[in-house]
Amino acid sequence: MSLMEHGAVRPVTAVAWTSNTSTCPKGFTLINITEDGAAANFTRSFGMKSGYYLCYSKDLTGGMVVADIQVITDKDSIPHGYCYIAEHLELKASVSKKKRVCVRVGPVGSIDTAVLDIKLTAKSKMMLQHYTYVGDIHGYVLWCRKGHFSSPIPQAKPRSVSLDLRKLSLEQPPAPLPLRSSNPPPPVPPGRISQRRSSLHTKDNLDKPADNSFQGITALDGVPFSLHPNFDIQANGTTLQLNSQLNNIRIKSVKDIENEYNYTFTVEESAAKRSRPSVPSAQ
Repeated sequence: MSLMEHGAVRPVTAVAWTSNTSTCPKGFTLINITEDGAAANFTRSFGMKSGYYLCYSKDLTGGMVVADIQVITDKDSIPHGYCYIAEHLELKASVSKKKRVCVRVGPVGSIDTAVLDIKLTAKSKMMLQHYTYVGDIHGYVLWCRKGHFSSPIPQAKPRSVSLDLRKLSLEQPPAPLPLRSSNPPPPVPPGRISQRRSSLHTKDNLDKPADNSFQGITALDGVPFSLHPNFDIQANGTTLQLNSQLNNIRIKSVKDIENEYNYTFTVEESAAKRSRPSVPSAQ
């Protein structure tokens, strides 16, 4: 079984037109002879001295592959997702537009079946085994071979053996040393320290937590807890006063409340019944 049948072959990544080997891009293979032994030089007319060739590439560095290839006429619209192949020609050279080659290109990871190879024949009656007929163009027949392809296997970067051996050790790493200041302040004689600075330094040491962190310090640290004298029941003997006030409280019934706050509105009613004095009209 061939490499193509096993899938161990690189796919076609680009197809283009070129004038000759000098204009053929780097990494491309120029098809200068057909499968039946004829020159694969495409010419637009008999008056042209130089023609152009078909070339293809299998360079996977770009991450794109050719999924399909078609030949269309100038009256056909290009299919969706397809594009015309590139042209690497000499100055003043051109490719015939009556029939054009277009390809559909996609990323390597999103395509399962791609174009693995393309060939040309000069005689339309000749059939190529395991190849698919694409179309005839200017007296030549274009064929393609499709199938599964093998993606390049990423290789690990070489590493230094000496560095790896240095990291392999059965001994436990020593504990990290505490950080030290590289430029400590110069010591000051004890006689020159003022009393105010000494007291501030002592107060700062007392306010600091045991673990030398600032997470345990709050605004209430060092403030003694005590109740206000007005709320200290045991201090001013307000317990007896509260008990006497509670004993003097009388619970009123609904009838007591209605009798206490009863208002008959008699004053308002008598005022409303009074008649207004009539004012004589001026003659």
